[in-house]
Amino acid sequence: MRKLLPILLALIGTGAGVGAGFFLMPAAPEEHAAEGAVDCAPPADHAAAETPPEAEAAPATREYVKLNNQFVIPIMSEDRVSALVVAALSVEVTIGSTEMVYSREPKLRDVFLQVLFDHANVGGFQGNFTNGNRMEDLRRGLLEAAKPVLGDVVSDVLITEIARQDS
Repeated sequence: MRKLLPILLALIGTGAGVGAGFFLMPAAPEEHAAEGAVDCAPPADHAAAETPPEAEAAPATREYVKLNNQFVIPIMSEDRVSALVVAALSVEVTIGSTEMVYSREPKLRDVFLQVLFDHANVGGFQGNFTNGNRMEDLRRGLLEAAKPVLGDVVSDVLITEIARQDS
């Protein structure tokens, strides 16, 4: 009986897995009347769901410019670097402003680094640094720093990646 119980449990588990596989298997695609014809087009309702209707109606007025390199911010404690924060930023601007952003990128990086260093110095990257309020304060500071450099073409600064590495 001891040897039979594990075998019985294995058979029941295998049967349940096969049954669940058949039950959860997607429906077979409809076949055309002609032999060999395969319908490769997605159903009409699926194609409509892929493109939101508001995206078709309103032309895009903004574009996103990813800054070329990541920002590395040292976190200091007692006269030594205790951690590094690495962040990647993008800037939301009006369409056609990409070249202006890249031509002013050195100045933009300088003001962004100053905001990031100030944020680090007031403890913005300590503890739960991805807290919504802290991130919103950081985004607001970055946007305020970008406005004098880019003018009215900038509408937002996006933090696309952020990570902290403690030493």
